[in-house]
Amino acid sequence: MRTERVETLVIGGGQAGLVMSHMLTARGCPHLVLERGRIGERWRAERWDGLRFQFPNWSVRLPDFPYPSSNPDGFATSAEILDYLNAYAAKVKPPIRCGVPVALLHQHGSAFLADTPEGTIAARNVVVATGPYQRPIMPDLLRNEDIFQVHASAYKAPDQLPAGAVLIVGSGASGAQIAEELLRAGRQVLLSVGRHKRMPRRYRGRDLIWWLSEMGLDQTPVAERGPDATLPLITGAYGGHTIDLRAYAAQGIALLGRLRSAAAGSLQFAEDLQTSLAYGDAAYSAFLDRADAYVEQKGLPLPVEPQARASLADPSCVLRPTRQLDYRAAGVSAVIWATGYTFDFSWIELPVLNARGEPKHDRGIAPVPGLYFLGLPWLSKMNSSFLNGVGDDAARLAEHIRCGAAALSSMA
Repeated sequence: MRTERVETLVIGGGQAGLVMSHMLTARGCPHLVLERGRIGERWRAERWDGLRFQFPNWSVRLPDFPYPSSNPDGFATSAEILDYLNAYAAKVKPPIRCGVPVALLHQHGSAFLADTPEGTIAARNVVVATGPYQRPIMPDLLRNEDIFQVHASAYKAPDQLPAGAVLIVGSGASGAQIAEELLRAGRQVLLSVGRHKRMPRRYRGRDLIWWLSEMGLDQTPVAERGPDATLPLITGAYGGHTIDLRAYAAQGIALLGRLRSAAAGSLQFAEDLQTSLAYGDAAYSAFLDRADAYVEQKGLPLPVEPQARASLADPSCVLRPTRQLDYRAAGVSAVIWATGYTFDFSWIELPVLNARGEPKHDRGIAPVPGLYFLGLPWLSKMNSSFLNGVGDDAARLAEHIRCGAAALSSMA
């Protein structure tokens, strides 16, 4: 097969890749976008039917293209977000080829080479815009157990699961929302809880996303992130509400500590449930304190909300936590691993990954000239991976590419 040549290659046709194409086009930079599946593939294949986006509709915006909604305070379904991405693609008209995965990215001389089933593409610049949700993390603790298991990315609906109780491992946004969905479907649910940051869905009449923007927290640069990478626990399901795991317990969900091991049908859980809940409570209270201080400092006419600080008593499953569980005797027939994702850049054969396989970069600019990353959490600031934040990074990287092309042209 012959080698095709392009100026800039964008790998990934999700929100980051589409926005990058838009920014390159605006600067007159020729490029090609490759997508392994279809536009927004992960929104198509790796989201469950009842998922609701965690951001209110009014805050959903790609560059020059706000999300159209008759319910600005509502929360979109995954199908609606997919429709939005397709509408954005129709607007920006990216030069995209779908169904073309990149098997290997390497370098020969000054050119990057992307090996695909359709041949090799040589590029002066490459933007890796494959997003943060690459390889589902599915521990093999139950590899020898005869029980139905599925990662949250492959979960679709309650009727997908066999009859019986369901154990959800992971109490992040996905785990909590799936737990509530199953409870509402009449299923018995057990939730293995890890460390989390509980956040208010709304406070003093404003949504959490409004607070992040108003206080400038979403613009926090990566240098000020701090060592704690724990994600916030929020949901847009059922109109959007503040998640309180103690309230989940009061509704019938059995809370457990972290799942540590399994053998011969017996599950062992860490004695850390109270610690994890306390960590979430501390994050929640600290956020309310910060918001209250901001209101006072700015003199904002927002009503006080003392009930937001009301706390539920610890339920019996917290006071007397289960350390060991015979899942067969408990009637558990299915396990959902809501354990997140990890990067998979194994196809990049360039010195741009650290020992953990994470990309090395400075606000998206890799140490190999001409290589860029886009759409990763905290690429340059808190909202780098948000729908309404990826555009800033894309514009900056597109300008870097344009200036590099201009410099080369002036030297010719």
